[in-house]
Amino acid sequence: MTCLKNLADYLKEKARLLITDASILYDQLTIWTIPDNLKKLLIFLRDDDVCLFKQLVELTAIDYPEKEYRFVVVYHLLSYKKNQRIVVKVAINEDQTLPSICKLYKSANWMEREVWDMYGIRFEGHPDLRRLLTDYGFEGHPLRKDFPLTGFVEVHYNQEEKRVKYAPVVLQQDYRNFDFTSPWKGMDTILPGDEKAIKEISEKEQKE
Repeated sequence: MTCLKNLADYLKEKARLLITDASILYDQLTIWTIPDNLKKLLIFLRDDDVCLFKQLVELTAIDYPEKEYRFVVVYHLLSYKKNQRIVVKVAINEDQTLPSICKLYKSANWMEREVWDMYGIRFEGHPDLRRLLTDYGFEGHPLRKDFPLTGFVEVHYNQEEKRVKYAPVVLQQDYRNFDFTSPWKGMDTILPGDEKAIKEISEKEQKE
């Protein structure tokens, strides 16, 4: 905790113009910044002799549809030399973009593609920002909170046409009428398969 506190104080002093907030929670130092300062802050964290966070471990996002800033993009950095970790967070609106950091961290390439694919967050300057986990013709971004669990289309292979086809999702379920008017009485409807159980009970009662 002392090391994290010292690092937080150091960053507040040396990078105070790039940081909007810093806190230590669950033995983890988290700092916040704004999109315009993100790249400058990451360069400082990577190159400063006290920091040396030269490894981007993870890049992900969180969706908060009800908040003013819908998305929080999270960068997890690691310093091998200092044996320390730090988390950088930046909040953006749905129509905002973030600068790509592929030139700062090579591992950011696929991570930024994944965040774009799953959340629809654009990274300006990315050399090849296209879908990574979903199909090329996929509609929407699956990890957004307003994305339906069923998706918009379903994919199947048509044996007759010998090709993959897309079709709108259709969910069909037979209507079943449940009678819950009495807490002491079950349903009057006999479900498929119950006939056998009723017959066995009747035969058992006759034998007794």
